[in-house]
Amino acid sequence: MGIFGRKNTPATADAAVNPDLAALTGDYVVDPAHTTIGFVARHAMVTNVKGGFQDFEGTLHLDGSDPARSRATIDVKMDSIDTGSADRDGHLKSADFFKTDEHPMMTFRSTGAQALGGDDYRITGDLTILGTTKPITIDLEFNGAAKDPFGNERVGFEGKTELLRSEWGLTWNAALETGGVLVSDKIKLVFDISAIKQA
Repeated sequence: MGIFGRKNTPATADAAVNPDLAALTGDYVVDPAHTTIGFVARHAMVTNVKGGFQDFEGTLHLDGSDPARSRATIDVKMDSIDTGSADRDGHLKSADFFKTDEHPMMTFRSTGAQALGGDDYRITGDLTILGTTKPITIDLEFNGAAKDPFGNERVGFEGKTELLRSEWGLTWNAALETGGVLVSDKIKLVFDISAIKQA
């Protein structure tokens, strides 16, 4: 099983392409009202803190017959971070963490895509935080396509990945009296994406 519960299917050039996806080739814009870009961090070694971003935009280019030609971009305004606590959000925006005054954006630019078979896909790309760019890999599951009541053609994907925040210079922490640290280095990123096809 993969890290997120799905099988680690070997990526091959002849991996079967979902026939539904093959018919969806085109350019799409991410719909922020129906998309979630979130994260999970371990706090005080005993619980998870969940949060997300409220202001972002993104584009997809899907090539259903040749998924390797698909592309994705995401631009996130870091001031829009929301963990349900104004004090915590303020700390995350500060010089201890994201330094949003100096680095207002987090960006992702894909560099490759693979069909793993069935509804599973893998996208690789460059994630930039605090001016530092590092490669990440995101496993995605195609959730389907539909025409909404307003005539928009939509596609949906959900995905997850893990990263070490220290690799992007996010190193602030505090030691606990019982051992360990206040905030985990490992962060889970989660995505639930709805995108609208452009004419």
